[in-house]
Amino acid sequence: MSRDLRNLAIIAHVDHGKTTLIDSMMKQSGVFRDNQSVDERLMDTGDLEKERGITILAKPTSIDWKGITLNIIDTPGHADFGGEVERVLSMADGVILLVDASEGPMPQTKFVLAKALKQNLLPIVVINKVDKKDSRIDKVVDEIFDLFIALEANDNQLDFPILYSSGRDGWCVQDLKDEKHNLDPLFEKIIDCVSKPQNDHTKPFAMLASLLDFDPYLGRCLIGKVIQGSVKVNEYVKAINLKNNKIDSGRLTKLLRFQGMKKIPVDEVFAGDIICIAGLNQASVSDTICNEIVEKAILSTPIDPPSMAVTITVNDSEFAGTEGKKVTSTLIRTRLLAEAETNVAVTFSENEKKDAFEIGGRGELQLGVLIETMRREGYEINVSRPRVLFKKNSKGEKLEPFEEVTIDLDNEFSSTVIDSMNQRKSELREMKSGGIGKTRLIFKAPSRGLIGYQSQFLTETKGTGVLNRVFDDYDNYKGEIKGRRNGVLIATEKGEAVSFALFNLQSRGAMFIDPKTKVYKGMIVGEHNRDNDLEVNVLKGKKLTNVRASGSDQAIILTPPRKMTLEQMMAYMADDELLEVTPMNLRLRKKILLSHLRKRAS
Repeated sequence: MSRDLRNLAIIAHVDHGKTTLIDSMMKQSGVFRDNQSVDERLMDTGDLEKERGITILAKPTSIDWKGITLNIIDTPGHADFGGEVERVLSMADGVILLVDASEGPMPQTKFVLAKALKQNLLPIVVINKVDKKDSRIDKVVDEIFDLFIALEANDNQLDFPILYSSGRDGWCVQDLKDEKHNLDPLFEKIIDCVSKPQNDHTKPFAMLASLLDFDPYLGRCLIGKVIQGSVKVNEYVKAINLKNNKIDSGRLTKLLRFQGMKKIPVDEVFAGDIICIAGLNQASVSDTICNEIVEKAILSTPIDPPSMAVTITVNDSEFAGTEGKKVTSTLIRTRLLAEAETNVAVTFSENEKKDAFEIGGRGELQLGVLIETMRREGYEINVSRPRVLFKKNSKGEKLEPFEEVTIDLDNEFSSTVIDSMNQRKSELREMKSGGIGKTRLIFKAPSRGLIGYQSQFLTETKGTGVLNRVFDDYDNYKGEIKGRRNGVLIATEKGEAVSFALFNLQSRGAMFIDPKTKVYKGMIVGEHNRDNDLEVNVLKGKKLTNVRASGSDQAIILTPPRKMTLEQMMAYMADDELLEVTPMNLRLRKKILLSHLRKRAS
């Protein structure tokens, strides 16, 4: 028989403490033994998630508290992975909205809350990190209420309960004067406020697939919520898409339910359960898995379209094939098709020759994570500069994507940042005090102008500013925006860079490479001081003679080279440049490697 269930998602802006709070909930509900050693941020299982400290994929877990099963879905907080949030909210009957006690509601808080309110979910608001020195709890509560009103929440949604917590220390209270022992007040509020799944057990089986997973033993798995009826292992089911067309059928070889960090095989599942199924090869996200007699698909939220794209091609540099094992266009195409199938926020298209592939996504971070993942899997590829995707309106006018940019910085840097944002055709919507010596700026900015701005912003604010962006809408094209102002230094020979040559070139600009780095013709080795590109020989050694002179034998002191991450390199490139990605190296290069051919093309 079905169990006493509550299905909920935890939503918040990036770094507001979702995954840490779930850790504490799992520890206090008895998921682990008392003597069991447990990592931090358990739900961030991927290598990139652990390294970057962000959640990239939404993941369900399940805990039991006083005989009631709580299915909890951890969601990403970064705008680029918003597609994950939209899908998983269909599995939840309630949400916990987590807000940082000092930062307050941020752009992504607005984005995820809007999606939750649209699905008529009732939020429980938890003000997290209330023990921070700069917490401003009362003001944050007012800002949250203003946000609910701005998003046109109904009367029920506006009557939200508020709790105060420290997810890291594992306590939550209804009133800050209460004793701070554990998370029991949160568990009790979930039981009271999140409704039981209202599902009909008498109807034939139907579930909506919300996530796609890959298991090393079971292969392709679909995760979703059973909307109606029940089903047993080995029963025959079909999959229908949103147009009610049958696309797949087969037997359910495995039924799995979530328990803590594990998936547990079960013989039967019921309406309201969040489950994982195996046995279907064609069905994907947003499809309905159901009994043969069901004819109508379950409605699914349409996903916001991608706003940015890159072109991925085969690596054709002089070092092609020397560092990676997966180098052919066929292998790259298969991998990108698989990504587009499992990740609905990503789109795939190709040219007629099937050797250049356009991948659309939500932003630089999402595209960067895909490329970094492929790199670790052994692929060698060339990646173009990210570009925004334009649209046309009914009058035939060009439209481009705009983002809402929220910037928190020290007062002394505000004029510099406003000037930079104005040069990027941004519009200042709001400017308000953000606490002692702090200012919050809110802009509407074209996505084109923000490509590559993050590193310049950190320089302008001396590393103290925080910039957050979230997709706003498509609006009229803003005209030309100036890109990178400096030219680059381009290697003219193939070989290993020499200290003597790098030392003599330091006056020409900032170097990107160390001595003994392997270079080839057309590879970018530094940034020129001026706005034109300059070809340089980084292999030129010192001419040796048997005469020593104090003037010519000065010590070689090299300035440390500028090192960039993958996302920074993607943003740094100009339109006539490419990023060469291999498992061992990232290299910037010109599209046309040979000097005379570049001159002819220009």
